[in-house]
Amino acid sequence: MSVPPAGNRQVSLRGSSAREITRDALLQKVSEERQLRSHLRRAAAAALSIQRIWRRYYVIRVVSEQLHEDWKLLMNQPNIDLTTQWISRNMLRPFLFFITQPSSWYKGQQSKTVESILTCFKIILNSINSTDASKNFCSFAVGMPEERSIWLYQAKKLISLCSFILARCDHSCCKDGSMVDMTAIAMRLAVSLTDCKTWKSLKSESSRAADASVETLIEFIGTCQSGTYNCVRQYIKCLGPHVTSGKKSSAAATDDHFLITASAVTLALRPFHSKKADRGTDLNGASKEYFKLVLTIPYLCKRMPSLLLPALKHISVLQPCLSIILISKDKIFEEIIKLDKSEVLAVDATVIPCSGWALGNIVNLATNHDDLSSSGCFIQGLDFCLYVDVVNCICQNLLESFEKSKGMSQSVGSTAFHAETSVAEEGDTNGSSSMRTLFMDLLKPIYQQWHLRKLLMLAKEDVSCSSGTNYDPTRSLKLSDVVCFYYHMLRIFSSFNPSIGSLPILNMLAFSPGFLVDLWGALEMSIFGQAIQNLQETGHDKQLATRTSGEQVSSTRQRRNAKDAATKWANVLQKITGKSNDSEVGTMSDSILISKQSDDDALTLWDIEAMRHASEGIGKDLMCMMYLFCAIYGHLLLVLDDIEFYEKQVPFTLEQQRKIASALNTFVYNSFVQNGGSYSKPLLDVAVRCLNLLYERDSRHKFCPISLWLAPARNGRIPIAAAARAHEVAFGNFQGNNSSGIPTRSSVFTTLPHVYPFEERVQMFREFIESDKASRRVTGEISGPGPGSIEIVIRRGHIIEDGYRQLNCLRSKLKSCIHVSFVSECGLPEAGLDYGGLSKEFLTDLSKTAFSPEYGLFSQTSASDTSLIPSNSARLLDNGIDMIEFLGRVVGKALYEGILLDYSFSPVFVQKFLGRYNFLDELSTLDPELYRNLMLLKHYDGDVEDLCLDFTVTEELGGKRIVHELRPGGKSISVTNENKLHYVHAMADFKLNHQILPFANAFYRGLSDLISPSWLSLFNTNEFNQLLSGGLQDFDVDDLRNNTKYTGGYTESSRTVKLFWEVIKGLKPTERCLLLKFVTSCSRAPLLGFKYLQPSFTIHKVPCDVTLWASIGGQDVDRLPSASTCYNTLKLPTYKRSSTLRSKLLYAISSNTGFELS
Repeated sequence: MSVPPAGNRQVSLRGSSAREITRDALLQKVSEERQLRSHLRRAAAAALSIQRIWRRYYVIRVVSEQLHEDWKLLMNQPNIDLTTQWISRNMLRPFLFFITQPSSWYKGQQSKTVESILTCFKIILNSINSTDASKNFCSFAVGMPEERSIWLYQAKKLISLCSFILARCDHSCCKDGSMVDMTAIAMRLAVSLTDCKTWKSLKSESSRAADASVETLIEFIGTCQSGTYNCVRQYIKCLGPHVTSGKKSSAAATDDHFLITASAVTLALRPFHSKKADRGTDLNGASKEYFKLVLTIPYLCKRMPSLLLPALKHISVLQPCLSIILISKDKIFEEIIKLDKSEVLAVDATVIPCSGWALGNIVNLATNHDDLSSSGCFIQGLDFCLYVDVVNCICQNLLESFEKSKGMSQSVGSTAFHAETSVAEEGDTNGSSSMRTLFMDLLKPIYQQWHLRKLLMLAKEDVSCSSGTNYDPTRSLKLSDVVCFYYHMLRIFSSFNPSIGSLPILNMLAFSPGFLVDLWGALEMSIFGQAIQNLQETGHDKQLATRTSGEQVSSTRQRRNAKDAATKWANVLQKITGKSNDSEVGTMSDSILISKQSDDDALTLWDIEAMRHASEGIGKDLMCMMYLFCAIYGHLLLVLDDIEFYEKQVPFTLEQQRKIASALNTFVYNSFVQNGGSYSKPLLDVAVRCLNLLYERDSRHKFCPISLWLAPARNGRIPIAAAARAHEVAFGNFQGNNSSGIPTRSSVFTTLPHVYPFEERVQMFREFIESDKASRRVTGEISGPGPGSIEIVIRRGHIIEDGYRQLNCLRSKLKSCIHVSFVSECGLPEAGLDYGGLSKEFLTDLSKTAFSPEYGLFSQTSASDTSLIPSNSARLLDNGIDMIEFLGRVVGKALYEGILLDYSFSPVFVQKFLGRYNFLDELSTLDPELYRNLMLLKHYDGDVEDLCLDFTVTEELGGKRIVHELRPGGKSISVTNENKLHYVHAMADFKLNHQILPFANAFYRGLSDLISPSWLSLFNTNEFNQLLSGGLQDFDVDDLRNNTKYTGGYTESSRTVKLFWEVIKGLKPTERCLLLKFVTSCSRAPLLGFKYLQPSFTIHKVPCDVTLWASIGGQDVDRLPSASTCYNTLKLPTYKRSSTLRSKLLYAISSNTGFELS
C-alpha cells in the first residue's frame, strides 16, 4: 500500500471532516428530501387512482359494447312479442345502460347509437299508442307499486336521455337528417310520457293513478337532476335569432325544426300547467330553474317562432317566475353568476351578463308591442307591482355587478361588462358594441310612452297586487316604485347603449306631458314639506303630492327638516319677491338681485336645510327621485328655449326654478364638502349637470338672486391662498382622471366655483399668477423688468405687424417682462422710459386695432351689442388663423399682467374657447334675426313642409356661396313637423359650435400659452369678460378718491384738488373712462377697486405762475394736464377755476396723447 506524500495529505486534528455543512444548509437538505418523499408518495397514489379509474372505464366500455351488440341481435330477432314486461325488462334495461355511457356517443359509435335510439323510441311510441294494456309501456304507471316504481325510474331516464338528445341538436351543424329525426322522435316520446291523454290503453278508473305518476314525472322535470332546462337552454341558443330563417331548403325539415322547438317549449312548460300547479302547489323549484336557465337565454323571444310566444307570455308561466325572484333573489343571482362564469367563452355572456338577458326577456314577455310602431300593451293578467319590483331587483343586481367589475360611467357613452369580444355565434352580429345595441332593442317597450302612462295611471289609482299570487296582497303600486323603475333603467341605458346612451328614454320621459311636473311635486313635498303647497302657483296635482310625501320622507329628521324649511320658505318668498304668497311671480329685477347679495338672512334661507346633509340626509326613494328628476330636467333644459323658460314659464314657474336651483346647489355643495359619509356618484353627476345648466342660463338671463348661489358656502369658505392651491390639485386630478371617485372639498372649485363670490375668485386668479411668477423666478426665468427682459420696437402705424413679428414666436416666454420702445410716424423714438406704462399702452393699442371690425379679424355680433366674435372672412387671410392665435396670446398677456382691455367677446366665442358647449339660446346674442326665425319655426303650428326647407345651410364667404349639410344627405331631407326640432338645433349647433370652432381652437392655443385652463374654469362667460375688460363702464369716484396719492405739493385739502374731484363727479361716465385711460392707459377700473391699482393713482402738482394783471383780468393757467401712464400719474396744473380745469382736462383726455404733452 502506497502512502501519499506528507505534503498532499490533509489531516483534521479534531477528528472531523475537512468539508463541513452549516446548520441551515442541513435543515434545508432534510426538508427537500422530505418533500421529495412526499411527492413520490402522492405520485404513486395518483397513479393508482388513475389506473383504477381507467380500469373501471375500460371494463364498463367493454361490457357496454358487448351489451349493445347483444341488444342489437335481440332486436333483430323475428316475431318478438312486444309486451310491456319484455319492453321494460329485455329492451329498456340494457338499452338505458349502454346508451348512457360516454363511449356510445363517440364519433365512431354515433351512427350505431342513433340507429339504436330510433329503433327503441319507435317501439316505445308504438307501445304507448297501443290500446292493449299488456303491450302498452305506460300501463306500468298504473300497475302494482313495484311496476310503478320501475316505470318511474325508466321514464325519468328516458326524459333525461331525450333532453340530452335535444341539447345535441344543432340545426346549423347537421350534415344529414338523422340527428333531426332522432331529436324529433325523442321530443315526441318526452311529450307522450308526460301526457297521460296520449296513453291509448288508459281506462277511466286508472286515470287518478296515471295522473299521480305523470305529476311525479313532471315534478322531476322541474328539478336540476333531470337537466331538462339546461338542455332546453342549449338547444334554444343554437337556434339563432330567427328559427325559421330558411336555413333548410326542404319544407319537411322546417316543419321538423318547428315541431322540435314546440315540443321543447311544451316540455319546459309542463310544470307550470300540471294539475299540481292548478291546485296552487309550490312551483319554486321549477320556477327557479326556468328563470335561471330559460329566461337568461339571449334574445329568447327573437329566437322563438311567433306562434310559440303566447305560451311563454302566459301569466301562469310568467307569474311564478317573477315571484321566485323576490323570494330567493340572493341564491338565484349567485347561481346566475356561476352560469356567467361557465359561459365565459360566449360573446353574449361576455358582453351582457345573464341577469341582463333576463331583464330584456322579462320586459319582452310582459309586453306586446310592435317593433315598427310605438304602440303596445301589457299582457293580460300581469301583476304590475310584481313586474316593477322584479325589474328593479334585477337592475339593481346588474348595476352592482358593473360597479364591482369595471365601475359605472354616467356620461355619454357606456360601460361594458367586459371589453373583449370574440367570434359571435351564428345569427348574432360581431363585436361587443353591436351586441349591446341588439340588447337595447329588447328594452324598447321601456322608452315608449304607453308603458309609462300605464304605470303612472296604476300608481295614481293605487292598484294593489293580484290576489292570485303568493306575493304580498296588500302591496300597491306607488309613484316611488315607478320612479325607481326608470331610475334603474336610465342607468342601464347609460351603461349599455354604445351610441346614444340614455337618450331614447330621456326623450320619452322629458316630453311625457305632466310627468316632470308630478315628479317635482313629489320631490318638492319631500324637500320643503307640506306647508309649501300653499305657496305654489302652478296647477300641480295636489293629491299626488300629498300622497307621495309620506312615501318619500322616511325618517324623523327628514320630516323635521321639511317642516322647518316650509316655514322659512314662506318668509323668503315675501322677502325676495316683495309680494304676497299668492301673487304672480315675475322676473326679479337687477336691483333686487344685487341688494340681496349682502343679505345674510337671504343667504341662510337659500341654504336648504333638508339638503345640508347631502346623501346622508335622504332615503333611497328620495335619492332615486332626485336622480330621475335631475336627469330628465337636465335633458329638457338643453332644448328649452328662453321663450318657454322666461315668458311661458313651462314646465315650471320662475319661483319653482329658484327652488330647484337652491335645492340642487345646497345638495351638490354639501356632497363635496361632506366627503366622509355615504356617496352616490350617479346622483351627484346628474345633479351637477342639471345645476350647471341652470347656472349658465341664469348667467345669461338672471332669474335667481346672487345670494342663492353663494348660500351653501357662506360659512365654509377657506382662505384665498389655500383655495387656489386646492383648485390646482383638484383640476389636475379632474383632467388626468386620477381621482379616487370620492368627492372632496377641493372639487368644489372645479365643479361649483359660483358658490364663491366673484371678487374672491378674482383674487384666486391673481394668486395663481403670483404663484406662477414666483415659480418662474425660482427656475431662473425672467418675470420682471431689468436685464434679460424682452425688448421690442414698435411703429405706431404698424403696431399689429410689428407685435406679431416680434412676439408671436415667444409662446409661453411671453410671460416675461416686455420693454417697449415706440417709434413715431417720422421714424423718431418717442420720449419716455418704459417702466410698465408703455407696455400697457402697447397691449391696449394693439388690441384696439386688431379687434376693430375694420381690420377684418373680428366683427361685432350686432349693432346693439359691441361684443366681438371672429369674422368668417378671417379664414380667407393668409395668416388669419395664426393672427387669431397671436391675439389669444395678447389677451393672455393682458390677463397675466392684470391689464384691462376695452373690448369684450361674445359669450358664444368665450364658451367655445373655454371648452364649453353652446346651446340654442346663445344664438340670440350672435344672430338675433336667425334666432327669431328658428323660434318661429319651432313653435309653428302649420305644415312645415310648405316652407320648403331642407337640412342645409348656405354660407357666403369671399363672394362664394358654400352649402353645408347639417346631417349626412341633408340636401335630400325635407324639414317636417316631425323633425323640425332636430333642424332647429342642428342649425344652431352649426352656427354656434362648428362654424366658430377653428377660431376658438386657435385663440385657445394662444391663450393657454400664458393662462392655464384651470385658472379660467373659475369663471363663466360674463365673468371672463369682466376679468378681461373690467366691471361696469363707469367707476366709483369716491373709491378712486380714497385710494389716490398726492405728490409735488398737493394734498387732499388743496384748492385745485377739490376742484378736480368736483369736476370728475360732474363728468359723463364716458368722459370719466377717457380720463382713466389717459392716466392708466386703460378705460376700466380694476375689478376689485382702485385699492388694487399698481402703482396707485397719483395726482402730481405742476406749478404755473400767472401774472398779476392776468389774474386780475380773470385769466387762468393755459397749460394742459399731462400723464405718466407708467406711474399712473396725472400731472395737474394749479388751476384756479373749475371751468378752466374741466375744459383743459377734457381737451387733454380727448387728444389721445401722453408723454408729448408733458
